[in-house]
Amino acid sequence: MPSDLYAQALTRLDDAAEHSKAHPETVQRLRQPKQLLEVSIPLRMDDGSLRIFTGYRSRHDDARGPAKGGIRFHQSVTKNEVKSLAFWMTFKCAVAGLPFGGGKGGVIVNPKELSLAEIERLSRAYVRAVGRNIGPDTDVPAPDVYTNAQIMAWMMDEFSVMVGKRTPAVITGKPVALGGSLGRDDATGRGAYYQLKELESIRDLEPAKTTIAIQGFGNAGQHFASLAHADGYKVVAVSDSRGGVHDPEGLDIPTILEIKQSKGRVDGGKETEITNEMLLELDVDVLVPAALEGVITEDNAKDIKAKIVIELANGPTTPAADAILEKARTMVVPDILANSGGVTVSYFEWTQNREGWYWKLETVHERLAEIMKREFRAVYDKHESRSISMRTAAYALALDRLADAHEATGTKSDFAR
Repeated sequence: MPSDLYAQALTRLDDAAEHSKAHPETVQRLRQPKQLLEVSIPLRMDDGSLRIFTGYRSRHDDARGPAKGGIRFHQSVTKNEVKSLAFWMTFKCAVAGLPFGGGKGGVIVNPKELSLAEIERLSRAYVRAVGRNIGPDTDVPAPDVYTNAQIMAWMMDEFSVMVGKRTPAVITGKPVALGGSLGRDDATGRGAYYQLKELESIRDLEPAKTTIAIQGFGNAGQHFASLAHADGYKVVAVSDSRGGVHDPEGLDIPTILEIKQSKGRVDGGKETEITNEMLLELDVDVLVPAALEGVITEDNAKDIKAKIVIELANGPTTPAADAILEKARTMVVPDILANSGGVTVSYFEWTQNREGWYWKLETVHERLAEIMKREFRAVYDKHESRSISMRTAAYALALDRLADAHEATGTKSDFAR
């Protein structure tokens, strides 16, 4: 990620402040994380050697509840990246109306170079290093890049050993057998799909006549594509890191999924091949960037033809590109809203762990749909009433909610003599 990532994040805060009731003190508080931890993690490797890994955990804000955010294992993890992602999680949780703040963590490591046993030892060592700074009432991690349910299980188990009791609510994204929630696997894609259904009524979309292109055919992109296809939408293009496929008449998504699982890549034959760059510029109704950050830039934004962009990835649109899309009257459903289904079902998991009462899949889907539709409407109403972009509206709404929490303890006007 770019070194100025946190500066970019703060521009979102400043833009939102112009359309929010937040006191300047609240904005001032949110400009820096509450805690930014760097830890050294000594690890004994399978060959007997010792390696030292660097890990991070940022708790950006916890005024509305414990921090919430993933842990990533990646060689390009930086302190600035973790700090920025925690900031975005604060706003994502607030815009979804969840009683969480924002957190994020990571370890600088290429997990592909480690054995499974080494990854387990690293996972447990990371928890020991940050264990005093996480917990069900403090900071609740989850899986992220190159971490998964098994790694969360190891981390939960290690924390439970540290505190002397089983503590499933310390981490979400766990296997269902260890306290994970049903419905977590497709939550991000499903949440975005529910928001598409709201757009359907607002924009009078007819599924059979509405074309969709999806850049990124990982977990979120696959589930979004499957739900949209099953609902009658015409998904005409999908891609992964190795390329994509395009058919103006619509793709058979179940077949594409089978090919992806068998070959490990999206493939539809030479006649349907398309690059990731070409996919972004297709003449479609809805574009869904679901892969990497920064793919819609100042250089290609003018060539985006879709009138609706649903950001399933984190940070796929740069600030400069945002301005171009807004001028073109392209509706962008921002990432902090569009992909908030994942953290919402993480909240459901945390709640079930605390209650010791586990929900049916239908209940998870119903409650996810309720929150996604309600908060989408709240952002859309602010967008309409203020004549501002959906992104600014989402950040402004989140900032209003953060202000309520921060300012409940008083501001300058309460203390000045």
